[in-house]
Amino acid sequence: MKKIIAPGFLKGVLQIPASKSYMQRACAAAFLKGGNTTITHIGTSNDDKAAMAIIQELGAKLTLKKDTVQIESNFKLAKKSILQQSETIRLNVQESGLGLRMFTPIAALLEHPITIIGEGSLLQRPMHFFDEILPELGVHFTSNNGYLPFTVQGCLVPKNITIHAGLSSQFLTGLLMAYSAANENAVISVEQLSSKPYIDITLDVLKSFGLNVPVQNGYSSFTFCKRAKKEPEEIIYPIESDWSSASFFLVGAAINGHLVCTGLNLDSVQADKKILEALQNAHADVQIEKDKITVQKSNLTGFDFDATDCPDLFPPLVALAANAKGVTRIRGLKRLEHKESNRGLTLQEEFAKLQIPIVLNEDEMMIESNGTVVVQQEQCSSHHDHRIAMALAIAVLNSNQSITIHHADAVAKSYPGFFEDFAAVYQ
Repeated sequence: MKKIIAPGFLKGVLQIPASKSYMQRACAAAFLKGGNTTITHIGTSNDDKAAMAIIQELGAKLTLKKDTVQIESNFKLAKKSILQQSETIRLNVQESGLGLRMFTPIAALLEHPITIIGEGSLLQRPMHFFDEILPELGVHFTSNNGYLPFTVQGCLVPKNITIHAGLSSQFLTGLLMAYSAANENAVISVEQLSSKPYIDITLDVLKSFGLNVPVQNGYSSFTFCKRAKKEPEEIIYPIESDWSSASFFLVGAAINGHLVCTGLNLDSVQADKKILEALQNAHADVQIEKDKITVQKSNLTGFDFDATDCPDLFPPLVALAANAKGVTRIRGLKRLEHKESNRGLTLQEEFAKLQIPIVLNEDEMMIESNGTVVVQQEQCSSHHDHRIAMALAIAVLNSNQSITIHHADAVAKSYPGFFEDFAAVYQ
């Protein structure tokens, strides 16, 4: 699919959709908790749908009603392999990196043999971590030399381990989920943890679902203590709105708009809430109230920002920098290599078409702009990367001419309604 985006002004009120970081974790937690769970304000992204499909394959029963899903799970039966499958269970995580890294340790809790597959760029993303860790925990595990597909058969037995989490915090999220459900005494020690706020989300979900929450020593160790078993309680769990999705519209309004975004939790632990800090650094006109955030067109300036713990902000930050007068420096570049595309190189290639040069230097990205985007090459590409598609759409709001974004349907991975919402507030 391709989309033609012309310069325009964003105006109106926009309700921000659900956080897929919370939605995917909530699906996993509902499965592990057992009993009945109602999740409201659900996400509809491809990653969210993949998470719901996975827990169904593992035996949970799901009932969808508008923006609500009711989940009935019997994790005890699933763990004892009373599932009725006669062959290996196949779990398709699609293109979800979190889905793969979270559900692989969860699948390893079960006695039944399970094959885990994926799609698209996820097939080229290295996952050697599991080859090293899961056999230590008593799991039969094979991979394609560190890549998908995987085969896994438990049961996973928690032990004291030390892991390196510099590449992604998602590996740790999977282990925290699995250790919590296994309910044994064990310690996970962690070296060089990246994206700490995403671990805060994981711990927040574990607590909300009544699962076993580890004792933290900062972010260097997580200690689980075995606790008495109890029957799962029925809960209703609302998914909070997504700061990652909001970041594109907040930046778009600062470039050329007057937009009110609602539904965002100002006390959220989501990493991408830091977009407010970046906007303020760029001297954007931002008004923050309890139930809404208003951003309007501003005289933007170059800014410095550390995106090490929020690498998903790089695409909207580059769009912001492209429309800001001066030099912008964004740290955390090393986090971008193993995304849906190599985002550093992809951003450099696509924004060169807008006459915005991007310099990549070790862990820093530098963007210099006179504050004006001038389209030099109309044909642009998302590189099948959802966040690149959204960044290009907002970057040209105050440009000289339209662009065509090829493979724009990539937005379905995280924000399937992005272009519909964009059209609703576009003038």
